Amino acid sequence: MSDPEKAGAFCVSTGLPELEYFSVAIQYGVYLLEAGLLLFMAVRRRAGRLMPVFLYLGLLLAVDGISRPYVLYRYGYSSRQFAYFYWLTDAFLALGAFLLVCAFFRRACRHEQKMWRFIRLLLTFVFTLTLLISVFSISSHYDDFLGAFNVEFQQNLYFTCLVLNTMLYILMQQIRSWDDELTLLVCGMGIQFAGPAANFALVHLTSGQDYASSLYVYLAPLTTLGMLLTWFYALARVPQPSAIRTGQAPVRVLAPAVSREV
Repeated sequence: MSDPEKAGAFCVSTGLPELEYFSVAIQYGVYLLEAGLLLFMAVRRRAGRLMPVFLYLGLLLAVDGISRPYVLYRYGYSSRQFAYFYWLTDAFLALGAFLLVCAFFRRACRHEQKMWRFIRLLLTFVFTLTLLISVFSISSHYDDFLGAFNVEFQQNLYFTCLVLNTMLYILMQQIRSWDDELTLLVCGMGIQFAGPAANFALVHLTSGQDYASSLYVYLAPLTTLGMLLTWFYALARVPQPSAIRTGQAPVRVLAPAVSREV
């Protein structure tokens, strides 16, 4: 059994029925929240203003709620097809998360064009470096290059997104951003990245012990649930950016920012 197949098996089964039922319940809660958030954004007309978030949620629902259950039902837990499909889609989700973090950087720097140009180059360099490191780290796996690359690239990109997301939060504090909605969106992404990144680190430290690998089946849906709840609060309760006039041109600010200056 190859590494992707082992990892895929650990991600769907732990051998403990009670814990598996708990994991399934959490997973279905994630599906409902993903669909609910998409519907909420469409009904409240937030999809246009938050298109990167809307697309990422759509990708999550398409992968977690539709395609993976179908492949699992058709081929079974221990099949090679499900193992490879699981980690291939995980790589796509990690790539989508990276692009979403880039979109958050763009929004945070919308009034700082010089800073954004520098950060855009930095993000391109970081992604290229992550890709090259992933290729070189599995260069000896000639018998299963694609499968090993999917796993390695996904793990490296998760760590990269965690670091970039933390840097973005610090940057927003430094530039004193009033965008409370973006702050909560960034915090939600931090919750999403922290669990899997910690689990991957534990797997490496324990040399791939079964108990460390099987933790992913709980951490992944729990951290996704935490992210979705944080995003739901940000979209439903935090005031939207609104335009005020300064005598020359409209300036977009948040409602709390106006009250602080009055």
